[in-house]
Amino acid sequence: MSARNLALYGKATQSDLVQNPWSANGHAINAIDGNRDSNYEHGSCTATKLQDDPWWRLDLLDKYVVTSITITNRKDCCPERLDGAEIHIGNSLLNNGNNQCDGGGRSLTFKWNKGIPGRYITVVIPGSNRLLTLCEVEVYGYPAPDEFLKMFNSLFLQVCCDLFHSSWFFQIL
Repeated sequence: MSARNLALYGKATQSDLVQNPWSANGHAINAIDGNRDSNYEHGSCTATKLQDDPWWRLDLLDKYVVTSITITNRKDCCPERLDGAEIHIGNSLLNNGNNQCDGGGRSLTFKWNKGIPGRYITVVIPGSNRLLTLCEVEVYGYPAPDEFLKMFNSLFLQVCCDLFHSSWFFQIL
């Protein structure tokens, strides 16, 4: 069975839109169009306005065990805008949803051997006067079996990575 990009079948939203809503540039759906073109002017990237804690969210429309996420950053300009980004995966929309899984900084693939269950993938950049741009988000995984969800939901698992400092840590509370 070949892996498929679950993001292509989901629904994307974001905290705000940088441009005119009738322009093709900047829309949340651009990050799940299957196009890794990292030049913003080609119309395949998202962008929020400058704001506090901008976010982009993908609803997978069902619960999955996420085994990897690939984020393609903007390369024609301003790649540092993704520095400090956090990826949250889970089944809740409260507080921008879920547990923080990874921090950002560069276009990378994040893999979890055992997977992380979740319906929602949220990328957020904490801080004041920030702008979030993503050129592609790919999500791979498999449908979440009921037993896995019960076991995982009995624990509060927080997996974090600060790519800027290249340090990983896992915390079970």
